Amino acid sequence: MIATLTDWLWSYVLIIALLVVGLRFTLGTRAVQLRLFGAMFKGLLQSHLGGTQRGISGFQALVISIAGRVGGGNIAGVAVAITLGGPGALFWMWLIALLGMATSVFECALAQLYKQKSVGDDFRGGPAYYMRHGLGWKVMPVIYSLLLLLTIGLGFNVVQSYSITNSVESAFGIPAWQSGVVLTVVMGLVMFGGIRRIAVFSEILVPVMIIGYFLAALVVVMMNISAVPDAIALIVRSAFGLEQVVGGGVAAAIMQGVRRGLFSNEAGLGTAPNVAAVADVAHPISQGLVQGLSVFIDTIVLCTCTALIILLSPVYQAGAEGVEGVALTQLALASHLGPWGEPLVSIALVLFGVSSIAYNCYLGENSIAYFTALPKGSITVFRVAVMLLIGWASLQDLGTVFGFADLTMGLLAVVNLVALWALTPVGFRLLAHYEQQRSRGEPLFSCAEMPDLPLSEASWGTPPSLDNVG
Repeated sequence: MIATLTDWLWSYVLIIALLVVGLRFTLGTRAVQLRLFGAMFKGLLQSHLGGTQRGISGFQALVISIAGRVGGGNIAGVAVAITLGGPGALFWMWLIALLGMATSVFECALAQLYKQKSVGDDFRGGPAYYMRHGLGWKVMPVIYSLLLLLTIGLGFNVVQSYSITNSVESAFGIPAWQSGVVLTVVMGLVMFGGIRRIAVFSEILVPVMIIGYFLAALVVVMMNISAVPDAIALIVRSAFGLEQVVGGGVAAAIMQGVRRGLFSNEAGLGTAPNVAAVADVAHPISQGLVQGLSVFIDTIVLCTCTALIILLSPVYQAGAEGVEGVALTQLALASHLGPWGEPLVSIALVLFGVSSIAYNCYLGENSIAYFTALPKGSITVFRVAVMLLIGWASLQDLGTVFGFADLTMGLLAVVNLVALWALTPVGFRLLAHYEQQRSRGEPLFSCAEMPDLPLSEASWGTPPSLDNVG
């Protein structure tokens, strides 16, 4: 029954919802993700590295969200998509990412707009907050927070742990349960440090792991440069059923591309807004644009790297039964770079996975924090539960792990997309204000700019100074 519900959700509801919402944000803003692509980089370069007293910096929020987006989905998820949906699945991942960039800009900007002051100097925000304070909804924020806890705080951590421990076992022969124990201890140390420790951890780790993996893929591409055009052509032909390489044809390619694309870049899920809201920035759209860049890095760059590593290798045989998941990526890289290729993928996956789990844990904590009536020890209980799940996941199978995550992720996306649709006029209005101010100089925002909206005085009471924001 769960499998049937998941297939129906992904085959009909989510494909339509993601495309419709993404197209509305894209067409309604004259393709903001393309028009302001340069502004995404400018906002990143202007961001302070160390954060401020009021919150983490825009750059830190970006690397934390990339830490979450860049994980098992970029290595194991792409391999699963190609195995089950053929090379054409990557094309649909690209399309979802392109539209998802626009969706991410607005969901993160709205999270910034409706963020609330938390204990101490930090902010909290996200879909539950813009549903409650922006739309006045009371039930949907509760549903979203519960789904966020199940999907990201628990389910995605299971997926990451499974991918990491099985990759280490394949590459180094270390039993999955042993690496599971080590992973549990490491994540316990990171989790109990809170968002600022996660920010510092990600600020150091994420750029290193992304650049390293990209360089490895670049070496593979240069070694097989003559075959790259054929690989790209295969992706496009397979996307439209012009080359039958897997059972189910174009339908399988679309379904797997959408599933794995959303799992990888999370645009529309409402996960990144939870982190984007914590940043101390001068204008909500500024952080939205920076977060849109993370979708580009995750799917257009890194997922394509993994796909080319696989498609350019002799390990991948279209439609054949055999190697799947992260093992396919490992063996493919080994075929290009020799015996050390497989351990290299495993090391990359460990780094990606550890950063993703840290990010997921913060999202789980943010969902718990929304329920202010819960006992103070609730977050500690959650952290312990995550540590237990990390160890448990190392002993599970691929179907169980991904099946649970697919269902809860689909439900989470539906709830968030409904809220985004309702808040679209506010998002467009916010973008218009940003572009108007940008034409005059550096954009700044305060409550006085939109006095008719129920904004937090503690968050946007006075215009922030560009000298003290990230």
